[in-house]
Amino acid sequence: MTAMTPRRDPSQDDPLPIPEGEADATLTYDPVDEARRIRAREAAAGIPGLEGFALVATDGPLRGAHWHLGQGSHEAGRNTAAALFLDDITVSRHHAAFHVRQGRLLVEDLGSTNGTYVNGKRIEEAPLSPGDEVIIGRFHLVVARGA
Repeated sequence: MTAMTPRRDPSQDDPLPIPEGEADATLTYDPVDEARRIRAREAAAGIPGLEGFALVATDGPLRGAHWHLGQGSHEAGRNTAAALFLDDITVSRHHAAFHVRQGRLLVEDLGSTNGTYVNGKRIEEAPLSPGDEVIIGRFHLVVARGA
């Protein structure tokens, strides 16, 4: 008995065939979740009475928490001495640092295992503006500034 090979109609071939052994990944989009994130960014972008910058956790284990960032450097990580103590296995002990100098805010990745992301892009260092989203492990932090 011989094995039969299935035949395909060439007119039905995918324009970009998936290599054998790889799964067909589908990107999902949840408009409700995206709208919630946009509202959270807008709400955090200008907080009345706040002087300087703050980070607001809009998603993740500490959702609703916030940290005021005064002049100087503020470390974020699993190190218990970190200004932003983010106790989760997805966060490195010395994950990132936020620097406030001359009215500007900058984030720097400190060689973390999982990386630091600003508005969805992995960064080594990046300036931040109100409404920007910083992702450290499972923590989604939105930059806020006094209104």
